Amino acid sequence: MGFSTCWCLMHCFVVVVFNRFSLLLLDLEEYYFEQHTAYHVTNVFSFRKSRGSFKVCSRSIIFDPESLTEPIIKVGVGIVNAFYLFLMLQYIHVTSLQTGFTLWQILHRASCLDKLGDQTAMIAANLQSRLARSSFDKNCFQSVAEDLHMECPVEMVMPLVSNPGHVCITNENLYFQPLNGHPHVIQIKLNEVRRIYKRRHGLRPLGLEVFCSENNLCSDIYLKFYSPADRDEIYYYIATFLENHIKEHTAESYMLQWQRGHLSNYEYLLHLNNLADRSCNDLSQYPVFPWVIADYTSSQLDLTNADTFRDLSKPIGALNQERLDRLLARYRGMPEPRFIYGSHYSSPGYVMFYLVRVAPEHMLCLQNGRYDHADRMFNSISETWKNCLEGATDFKELIPEFYGNDCSFLENRLNLDLGRRQNGTLVGDVLLPPWASGTDFLKKQKMALESQFVSEHLHEWIDLVFGFKQRGGEAVAAQNVFHPLTYEGGIDCDSIEDTDQRIAMLTQILEFGQTPKQLFTTPHPQRITPRFQNITRSSSVNSTAVSLCEDSSFEDLTEESRKMAWANMGSLKRISNSTLKMFSKELKDFQRSVSFSNMALSSCLMLADGKTVLCSSWDNNVYFYSIPYGRRQDTLMGHDDAVSEMCWFDDRLYTASWDSTVKVQMSCSSADQSSHKRSKFELLAELEHDAGVNTVSLNPAGTLLVSGCKDGTVTIWDTSSYQTLQQVHCHAGTIHRSAFSPDSRHVLSVGDDSCMKVLDVQTGMVISSVKAEEKQRCFCWDGSSVLCGGQSGSLLLWDLLSNTVIRRIPAHSGAVTAMWMNELCNTVITGGEDKQIMFWRLQS
Repeated sequence: MGFSTCWCLMHCFVVVVFNRFSLLLLDLEEYYFEQHTAYHVTNVFSFRKSRGSFKVCSRSIIFDPESLTEPIIKVGVGIVNAFYLFLMLQYIHVTSLQTGFTLWQILHRASCLDKLGDQTAMIAANLQSRLARSSFDKNCFQSVAEDLHMECPVEMVMPLVSNPGHVCITNENLYFQPLNGHPHVIQIKLNEVRRIYKRRHGLRPLGLEVFCSENNLCSDIYLKFYSPADRDEIYYYIATFLENHIKEHTAESYMLQWQRGHLSNYEYLLHLNNLADRSCNDLSQYPVFPWVIADYTSSQLDLTNADTFRDLSKPIGALNQERLDRLLARYRGMPEPRFIYGSHYSSPGYVMFYLVRVAPEHMLCLQNGRYDHADRMFNSISETWKNCLEGATDFKELIPEFYGNDCSFLENRLNLDLGRRQNGTLVGDVLLPPWASGTDFLKKQKMALESQFVSEHLHEWIDLVFGFKQRGGEAVAAQNVFHPLTYEGGIDCDSIEDTDQRIAMLTQILEFGQTPKQLFTTPHPQRITPRFQNITRSSSVNSTAVSLCEDSSFEDLTEESRKMAWANMGSLKRISNSTLKMFSKELKDFQRSVSFSNMALSSCLMLADGKTVLCSSWDNNVYFYSIPYGRRQDTLMGHDDAVSEMCWFDDRLYTASWDSTVKVQMSCSSADQSSHKRSKFELLAELEHDAGVNTVSLNPAGTLLVSGCKDGTVTIWDTSSYQTLQQVHCHAGTIHRSAFSPDSRHVLSVGDDSCMKVLDVQTGMVISSVKAEEKQRCFCWDGSSVLCGGQSGSLLLWDLLSNTVIRRIPAHSGAVTAMWMNELCNTVITGGEDKQIMFWRLQS
């Protein structure tokens, strides 16, 4: 694709040569209105003419000749007068001549206004008038049976340009018809749509992007609406054609899939960019990816060496301490609002810096028909990385193409004349590091992105770009502060009364770069490796005897976990009788039992002192048992109905009951609880529910409590204020078990409806749901994998994403009713209605 300039017709316009007409010939924020068949008078005296197309644009007129050997002519409407326009063009149709001149006269008057804002307002008014007088041509429907749902004016957004027209949506298709007929009508079948995203465009909630593929980088269409209400109505209408779209496509749901290993690092970053309004159709918000490799000089790339990788916990500008010190010194002496970095890590200029070899027309459009200086071009991977580390104003990250499969953006396949460097060499292909050649570079880039090191540290970079270190005090502490205009909500352009200032501010924001929408306000969890890879049975215990092999995993348990196992084994017997039983590790035999009442025990736990066991009962009470003294120590009269479950944290006892309450009580005993003195408790809170509470559990930090009720409701509580954070009715029937993930971001619950539900703590959304073939009574999970005990007696290893059982392990002859896991020893203990207790060893 070539480019040249010349002057003619008294030097009043520039001639631009492309191989075909493109909207990129227009200036930024310029519209193409209409076209007419015309002749260009190439010689005034001989009246020699050239046939072609006359295009009227908001700030220029363009003649596109039919012959590709003749140049496209672009004339600014404010430069040429009507006389020269008449000499240049002769219309075939009189009506076209009149219409074209009328529109040109309006645009000419607009161009003669003093203020840019007034010019823009007049052009916008003319555009809206033309859109109001036109409508979608329903003859373009694919079927006469289609029912129209909605039609409204929009603009189709493409890199650096937008095209006004009408969107029309029916019960089968989405259509876009441009006002100027360029291109032709675009049709998208609604049943082929896979993803849709609301977008910010020009800092306003007006954009909508539609994808007909799962993981492709580029969308099928990007529309900008003139009204948020119109955008939202079409968004929700299309969403009805996507199964579970609204609840599935959230940052939290993608995060959960990534943690489980169901999404690669590349796929996860692509989804986060989409959710954060990054789009390939918007160069000011192009998808941003991290530099992950820091070694561009070695002959071999060692992905097992941590020194090969960039520190993902720091922004690019903070990787070089010497440069950072200079920036911080300037920052401290700067008036408010202060910023550390004067340029951004992603902007239209940076995107085209990388893509100039495959999209030269966009670079020329962006830079007024010129390439950058040859020495400032994208010449070398290592040079670019070095400049990002040392340059005073260069803090750019990468784009997704660096981790894709197409290396064309690194090669000058179009043989573009990109200039000659100071050392005399022509700018050609990008120079690759010594450890790469050809497509091998992208392959190794992708291997590095998916490596163990990056998988373990990617969450730190996400915190900086999409997460809680993006703004505020955390951003300051992380040296991650950019110019305030780059942040969403940094300035309200609509509040600026002066039109020229508002347009200038908006232009600056769009060209400077924009920080992604913030997706996470708390630290992003690290990627975890599934732990339930393999599970084998070590031994089993029945109700009257214990049978432990010499090499049993029970022998390997620590003293603390052994005591916990005693307590939990007691809990496994609660259905059959009211007896707490204990077994000796050393003697491998039954030692003692104690009966507290004539009603069944519901749960038991051991306190941190290792000397006291608490048992809850269906007789409404909680019993304290002293191991050293071998007797019941105390009784706490807890509720008005059966105590279903309890938990303990930091001297606080949480008891759930079928009387529809959870009580929180503080231990006030100063004496050793293993003594004969009675325990004293102070009631701190009584958490009310609408139905009997069947299960209760704390998060690892003790800051959150989850309760599950007989009516299928899950409630999440703040243990510092005892306020309800989330309350979600997510099961049809009693909830048997609910528990937090290790990072406290999610709650898993199982119920009578045979469903397993994953609930997002922050939003209250059900982000994953699995329908099992049978009821699941209990489970253990590490936030990624779920090991469940089913009604049939088998242990089931579940993949919640694919809704399938990865592995089924025969265990009990009756329903599995209780399960406990010792993470330290990779041991699971299960109990069932067959009165057996089984010990299992988790194997990596």
